[in-house]
Amino acid sequence: MVASVTERARGLFGELGLEALRRRWRRARYRAQQRGLAAFCGTFISLFHLAMEPGLGRRISGRTLELSQRRFAELLERDLEHAERGEYPFELLLQFPLRQYLRVAPAALGDAPRVLWRRYHGQHDELPQQARRGEYPRYYLRTFHWQTDGWFSERSARLYDVGVEVLFLGTADIMRRQLIPPLRAGLAGEARPRILDIACGTGRFLLQLHRTLPAAKLYGLDLSPYYLQHARRLLAEVPELSLLAENAEAMPLAGASFDAATSIFLFHELPAQARRNVAREALRVVRPGGRFVVCDSVQRNDAPELSEMMEAFPVLYHEPYYKGYTQDPLEGMLAECGFEVLETRPNFLSKIVVARRPD
Repeated sequence: MVASVTERARGLFGELGLEALRRRWRRARYRAQQRGLAAFCGTFISLFHLAMEPGLGRRISGRTLELSQRRFAELLERDLEHAERGEYPFELLLQFPLRQYLRVAPAALGDAPRVLWRRYHGQHDELPQQARRGEYPRYYLRTFHWQTDGWFSERSARLYDVGVEVLFLGTADIMRRQLIPPLRAGLAGEARPRILDIACGTGRFLLQLHRTLPAAKLYGLDLSPYYLQHARRLLAEVPELSLLAENAEAMPLAGASFDAATSIFLFHELPAQARRNVAREALRVVRPGGRFVVCDSVQRNDAPELSEMMEAFPVLYHEPYYKGYTQDPLEGMLAECGFEVLETRPNFLSKIVVARRPD
């Protein structure tokens, strides 16, 4: 009897010890992956920024860089905590699509001279012939970020994700999935929730959302048919999916037809009135009590100490509405449009605002 209990105890402690080792190994592997990516991307983007704006280094103080490094470390720890609490699969943390990005890296590097030329000459409206200008808002007809073709080609969609990951030091997917915990908190009791991602782009957030909530019915809306074509390929594994090429300022969707909605890095690329139009449409299509969770660039009201970076960003990249965005707090704008704002969370170089349609 005593021997049996002793053996069980040894087995239990052995399992616990093995699980602790697995946890430490996964944490170490994740941190090494992200710090290695950050070092590589940081070196490349620093050289690229130097070519774009030789005097940039003098604009960013050591204190600002130190703060951004601290926010980077905090983001990694939050990501680990969310995964270990089961708020999304830990596998998402270790599935950085390095091979996919390496395949398109030569094309992205080959495009860099064109981006620099466009930056030097201010060619913000150099769009391809397939961009039917009369069908889109004027603010959309730009080469945002100086990227070739703007939002109007399959090639632009193919290169977009790797460029964003390099710009954000390998944290773009991490910042996106920080929306999942507050989103899930508002879906308690919903077995098959209907979720709309506004300005879904290439679909990377929808992919992470599907792997977290496989029973959810997912909708993506974006103004670029080319980015939606890319998203369809990326999301081929998702059975319950609808993608719509429509303007978020006037969505052809029934009122109160979604349990929740999200939007990632959209509002800083819209004029002030368009931001409000989109927010009111989000309020209309989400059911009473449903959440609207937004991730977008950091703003002056929540991180004035990062103002040097906020000033440098629109200088480097074509972002004509960014300065106005940084001075137009998302919390106030969403409340103005009828939402109840529940909380704001820091998210490295971005922020998350959790809002709710009142009952």
